[in-house]
Amino acid sequence: MAKNVAPANATINLAERIEQLSARRQEIIRPILEHPREYVLLSVRALARRLHTDPATIVRIVHGLGFETYKHFQRHLHELSLAFATSLDTMQQSGAAAASNPPARDSLFRDLKNLQALRNSLDPERFTPLSKRIYGARRIVILGGDLAAVLAEYLGYHMNLLGLPVVVASSAGTITHTVRSLTSKDLVIAITFRRGLRQTVDGLQQARRNGAYCVGIADTYLSPLARTCHEIFLASVESISFGASYVAPIALFNAMLTAIGEFRRSRTMEIVRQVDEEQRKGSRWYTS
Repeated sequence: MAKNVAPANATINLAERIEQLSARRQEIIRPILEHPREYVLLSVRALARRLHTDPATIVRIVHGLGFETYKHFQRHLHELSLAFATSLDTMQQSGAAAASNPPARDSLFRDLKNLQALRNSLDPERFTPLSKRIYGARRIVILGGDLAAVLAEYLGYHMNLLGLPVVVASSAGTITHTVRSLTSKDLVIAITFRRGLRQTVDGLQQARRNGAYCVGIADTYLSPLARTCHEIFLASVESISFGASYVAPIALFNAMLTAIGEFRRSRTMEIVRQVDEEQRKGSRWYTS
């Protein structure tokens, strides 16, 4: 089963490579990188026609940017289209299909596709050493702002249930103050998708400088998390509508939490026996 390991050119510094191209070639390539969704599916010949040049020039530009083949470049464009997607992009992409298919059904199919991609790419064995690190950490800090705050709270709630020393930070100020005192004894899980939320990325970078072990949750290897974290897990948030889909990230967290709970099963069983009593007779539950 494939692992979430970044390809060699995932964090290629295109800005520097572009500057090394001739002015003419820079002029040709910039529209592609600025609007990757419009070009990602085109063959090299179709792309050359669209840009009023020839296929050989396109191939030379691709090599000049550090990609081995045009297919490698296309994969990079696909990642770019994910990283820079907006609500307008996803709505426009689904508009043509909406006339013939019920949008709600297409949304379910999109979620299933995201789950299938997670299933095919995730190596569950990675959770074992991560679980060991989590149980050995002095503190576990989960960073996630904006809509990802929902995911941070979800993961933090379950880790708290397991008695782990977890802190969830979702606002810029809370993130800044929380990561300031981190050391090599701590572990950080940063959650952000597409281009990455500034407050989450800045907090993660500070945590890494302080020596904390950093784990990223993103949807593309072009995420700034990939350049900072010790390891990264990917889960697609692609949607056919205006919002992001968190079906795959939640499934990823469920798998992670299952592995964490099983890593010290006897300890987990002791905790859930105590929880069982509260769930059966606790005062917070409604009774008719």
